[in-house]
Amino acid sequence: MGEKVILISDERQATSLPITPATTLPTDGLLADALGRPLRDLRISVTDRCNFRCSYCMPKEVFDKHYTFLPHASLLSFEEITRTAAQFVRLGVTKLRLTGGEPLLRKNLEVLIAMLADLRTPDGEPLDITLTTNGSLLKRKAQMLKDAGLRRLTVSLDALDDAIFQHMNDVGFPVADVLAGIDEAVAVGLGPIKVNMVVKRGTNDHEIVPMAGYFRERYGAKVVLRFIEFMDVGETNGWRMDDVLPSAQVMQRIHAHWPLAPVQATATGETAERWRYLDNQGEIGLISSVTQAFCRDCNRARLSTEGQLYLCLFASQGYDLRSLLRGGASDEDLQRALAGIWAQRQDRYSELRGAGALPASPGGRRVEMHYIGG
Repeated sequence: MGEKVILISDERQATSLPITPATTLPTDGLLADALGRPLRDLRISVTDRCNFRCSYCMPKEVFDKHYTFLPHASLLSFEEITRTAAQFVRLGVTKLRLTGGEPLLRKNLEVLIAMLADLRTPDGEPLDITLTTNGSLLKRKAQMLKDAGLRRLTVSLDALDDAIFQHMNDVGFPVADVLAGIDEAVAVGLGPIKVNMVVKRGTNDHEIVPMAGYFRERYGAKVVLRFIEFMDVGETNGWRMDDVLPSAQVMQRIHAHWPLAPVQATATGETAERWRYLDNQGEIGLISSVTQAFCRDCNRARLSTEGQLYLCLFASQGYDLRSLLRGGASDEDLQRALAGIWAQRQDRYSELRGAGALPASPGGRRVEMHYIGG
């Protein structure tokens, strides 16, 4: 009793071979899924590798030195990523987020950013290009990323206390180096920068107020600190509801020190509920996918490192776009396939979980977050 069970099989192929799109649709007119949600945001994983071993994402018990990551030949090339992104843009995507794993581990990533920065919407507007990083390589790469066309970024940081932070990243990486990376990103003009803190009750929740105090006093509106409820992503992070600290309690803790007021959302599909400090020292965000699911407005698709398209962070099956890309499909073929995939989308995992309506026998193990990004 009480033993922690760790699955050691490769979760990427735990259910069956990836699906190749069977239904295609014309791409004229408004593209919406089966629940009426548009497609606006594409998250692109450029690597399944990471130099951290955070327990809520890549626990060391599973992702050890013997774990086999994807070979380079399996990864989408920069040209394949850019071609795929271009078709998504023609279907309504206006925002691209590069993720991982740790995306800065992908060699020459700035080349890909420059290629994506050249894309334009059908109206001729530039895209909102951003990136999520653990910050370990940010200090020496921030200027390069900015010069390539990156507009802003998000840094994952779960504690200011060095002992807590090193315990959570599980590789002994010092928090000072991440903070130095954030300083450099602010200095080169990547902003506003978002800092994401995954809150796990009993592990780092005592860091909520120190984190809020540090970022509001040091950066004001230049950095937005966001608190994320610990989620049941993948199959290896040992998630329990008891470990979730509801965002409402996070807000109450901060409000007791620095009064807050709600901020109106600026765009449909925003994941974070925004709160501003009444003394004008910036704002915070609350991402409550466990206690306040936002599935009804989700407009995000996820492209994995090897070209599988996932329609939900909690999905167990992807659609094989790489076979289309390498099998001679035209741009029109690819667009029609994407339209067909999105049109049948009904995913709303968090909403069903919150309502206690998840199926008793789920259809396969959920994909791991390091494979499709957060």
